[in-house]
Amino acid sequence: MRIDKMNRFLEWWKAPGNYQAESGIPDTDKGIGKSDNDGTSGTSGEKEARGGKERFGEKRYITLIKSFLLAALPLLCCLVYCAGEGRSLAEVYVPASEWNDELFYYKQVESILSFGYPQGYFGFNESHALKLSFAAWSPVLVFPWLLWGVVFGWNLMSPIFCNIFLMSLCCFLFVWLVRPTWKQMGVLTFLFCLYKPFVRYMLSAMAEVICFAILILFYSLAVNYLRREKDYKLVILMALSGLMVLMRPYMALFMLLPIFFWIRRGKGRAGKWRNGLAGAILLAAVLGIYVCINHYLGAEYFTPLFYTDWLSSFFEEGLFGGIYFTVRKLYYVGRDFLGHIQRGFTDGLASGAHFVGYLACMAVLAVQGLRDWRSYRRLHAEISENRVEEPGGARRDLGAKGEAKRGPGAKGEVKRGPGAKGEAKRGSGANGEAGKNPDGPDGGKDARQARRVWEKLVIEAHLAFCFVAMFFALLLMYKLTEGSRHLLTFMAAAVFVVALMDTQFYKKAVLIGVCFGYFYFYVPLDPFDYQVPYVEEAREASVETWREVLGERLVLEKENVPNYDNVVIWVFSDKVGGEDVRTSYQLLYGLPEGFGISCCMREFIIPNIDALKSRYIAVPAEGEIAMMCEARGCSLVYGDEELVLYELHGGR
Repeated sequence: MRIDKMNRFLEWWKAPGNYQAESGIPDTDKGIGKSDNDGTSGTSGEKEARGGKERFGEKRYITLIKSFLLAALPLLCCLVYCAGEGRSLAEVYVPASEWNDELFYYKQVESILSFGYPQGYFGFNESHALKLSFAAWSPVLVFPWLLWGVVFGWNLMSPIFCNIFLMSLCCFLFVWLVRPTWKQMGVLTFLFCLYKPFVRYMLSAMAEVICFAILILFYSLAVNYLRREKDYKLVILMALSGLMVLMRPYMALFMLLPIFFWIRRGKGRAGKWRNGLAGAILLAAVLGIYVCINHYLGAEYFTPLFYTDWLSSFFEEGLFGGIYFTVRKLYYVGRDFLGHIQRGFTDGLASGAHFVGYLACMAVLAVQGLRDWRSYRRLHAEISENRVEEPGGARRDLGAKGEAKRGPGAKGEVKRGPGAKGEAKRGSGANGEAGKNPDGPDGGKDARQARRVWEKLVIEAHLAFCFVAMFFALLLMYKLTEGSRHLLTFMAAAVFVVALMDTQFYKKAVLIGVCFGYFYFYVPLDPFDYQVPYVEEAREASVETWREVLGERLVLEKENVPNYDNVVIWVFSDKVGGEDVRTSYQLLYGLPEGFGISCCMREFIIPNIDALKSRYIAVPAEGEIAMMCEARGCSLVYGDEELVLYELHGGR
């Protein structure tokens, strides 16, 4: 029995698998874009695989080898990047980074793993969430780190290892679900290595890589779904897109794709309208959940996370007034946008570099989408012309000379199915008879080619639409510098989608690769945006000293939590000797677990210093605010030449 099972497993492992059905010789009873759920691989898939024309006949163990090879790429890129700077991966040190968002992400995850939620408020200018104690960003964003921390524990290297693992996992699943050719994997490797944000964000405590990985997985599954439609795949697509919406609201753009798939599955016009309405309700519900999370669990930021003045202008100034305001804003922000691009070429400004790469990806997706649309329409027309109507509604293919062909068999006989009565098979596959739906192609080479074009067209068109929509959202709703970071997720997905495009001379990949290479490697770069943080003995010693001292001197209040007694104010900057000095906030990585951090501006602290609610305040040494604390008799908890921590009051 065991030997039989082993033999069957080995046969399955070495077989091409059920890939021909997944490759999508469509069931013409369902039309283009709707594959047969019951298709079988047959021998023709293996023949085409041997002929090198059909990649879906690839043996499973070859696909597994490809998957592991691409999964090793993220780690390899990180190792090579560090080695190129004379460092090792083990020397990456988050407290040496200048990205202050990392402090909030790291300490919040640390507190969630230890207590379920931070025991002190995270916020800005002493703002706090209505419920619990999270900062301005959705806590859903860091859930993979929480899972990683539960399994492996949480330390300064945990977010880095988790980020690399997530990118490796999404690369593995991309190959397993999409089954790219070796050439496509080569193009993907080329673009992946040149897109420096992959490495920079993997080697950080930023949550962008989580968005990268989930979106790449989303499109991988979408391609797989188009090749063979299954209900469970659609459910997973809905779940992934809903999860992305809960992370960042603009990702609602991606939820439109599974809703489109759901609409197409509706039977008849009424069924499509019903599914469309249900999809709209589902999208509205997910957005409503995000709004509730943001309202109740998010602290108010210094400025709005996004601006809606252009939208409110329609209500305040009427239709034409709103249009005028919107166009005017697009014009002026567009000028600033071009200014960022110019500085990207001359000074290596990070936002300008991101904008050029974004526009290049958007142009490639749009142009290729239009080309695939024309190809699809041409193939669809050719297939329709090569069919004739028989009495009773049956259809037959026409040969090259217009002779009616009853089937694609060697002699044109109708292929009989395996049923008891030998009824003709209508399903897809090399031996299937032509179907009846005028919207879909009959079986054969043209049908398979049209199917492949359709698969690429849907993905390219949807991603191009998302690029265009996010471009206008950037101009209307975000600050350009901060908003440029949100474009990176779209570009990460484009790297994988562009690699799947049909190409002969690699023009599209070369165009994007040149943009990435010029802006991310050739132009002088600002260390703030691209420099991987490596350990420095002085900084590491300072952080460890602060960790030891504060662990002894700060006591976490565990009653009526969250509260302000467990909050340390981080003054963003202060005047020292008449000069503006940014606070060495990196030393706050040494705060005990559970403490919250409130980032406050100097302009808020000085007029409100006697009314501050937080118990502790961290300021630059010898700065004006430090002198104000000394003058008011605040007790010094600990300090060094960079940072001093005072206790403002004895608690409440």
